[in-house]
Amino acid sequence: MVEKGRFKLPLLSNELDAEIQHKIDMKTKPQGSLGRLETLAAQVARIQQTLSPCTDSAMHLVFAADHGVCEEGVSPFPQEVTAQMVLNFLQGGAAINVFCRHNKVGLKVINAGVKTPLPEHPDLVSCPVAPGTRNFAQESAMSADEVAQCLQKGAEMVDFWAADAQVLSLGEMGIGNTTTAAALLAALLDIPAQDIVGAGTGASPEMQVHKAQVIQAALERHQTHQQAPLDVLQSVGGLEIAMMTGAFLRGAALKKLLVVDGFIATSAWMVAYQLCPTILDYTVFAHQSHEQGHQRILSQLEITPLLALDMRLGEGTGAIAAIPLIRLATAFFNEMASFDDAGVSQSA
Repeated sequence: MVEKGRFKLPLLSNELDAEIQHKIDMKTKPQGSLGRLETLAAQVARIQQTLSPCTDSAMHLVFAADHGVCEEGVSPFPQEVTAQMVLNFLQGGAAINVFCRHNKVGLKVINAGVKTPLPEHPDLVSCPVAPGTRNFAQESAMSADEVAQCLQKGAEMVDFWAADAQVLSLGEMGIGNTTTAAALLAALLDIPAQDIVGAGTGASPEMQVHKAQVIQAALERHQTHQQAPLDVLQSVGGLEIAMMTGAFLRGAALKKLLVVDGFIATSAWMVAYQLCPTILDYTVFAHQSHEQGHQRILSQLEITPLLALDMRLGEGTGAIAAIPLIRLATAFFNEMASFDDAGVSQSA
């Protein structure tokens, strides 16, 4: 994945492109009538380099960590909620558990840096790099070594838990991480903090103004406009977000379809994208979050996600909500009859 400090991803081969498109066009339907499902089917077939793509096996990894910037009063919830929600995941009671169960998606929870000690559990992978980040309003959130460790551990999680999956999605849990994601995206895309900050877990309008002020001051303090992507990640990022960046890069290197969730997952993906733009070929954006910043980012990238359900929960729930559409795309590609098979005449 890394060669002399540069991130490398294989370019998708175009060897089968004509055959893939021909197979789609010859199905018993007017050409293009399945809309973006056709584009999605072609993307999966290109990634897997086959005329029989499969998306049956999907894995979802939820990365959890705490954020030092919570010291600035940017969240209505106390930090203890991060650990409490991790326990809820492990007990099977969270939205992400329900979504994964009903869609037959594997699920693992990764402790990337939760401040509160967590008990051992078969579905919890404990690999914390630190007990939360430092307060980026006062100092760098992480050291360069911590960022490197997170990237490596994120990649290792994919190797260990998602090696056989054709589809990889990532989620997160961390009180304060919408502030971190907003800071990252504002810095990486040179957007004023006030234009990207949203309600997160339910911040009042007054708290949103405060969040934007904290972020803008931090970006100026760290001079992020002069920084490379990994330096921005070190300055204002999160442990779970950094691990997700490593996981996205590794997933693409293993030729998996990457399903990007909402605002926070997009911040991790954006770091990966700026390191290696080729990752876009492996990516589908699941949904447009209700967070105003996510809408702004997707518009700037000229990306239309599969869904727009006004979701802003996190955990990767939006990504899992899109899994049925992804599977429908490969199902029609593989199972729908062609004009010749069905003896149906084509249009003149």
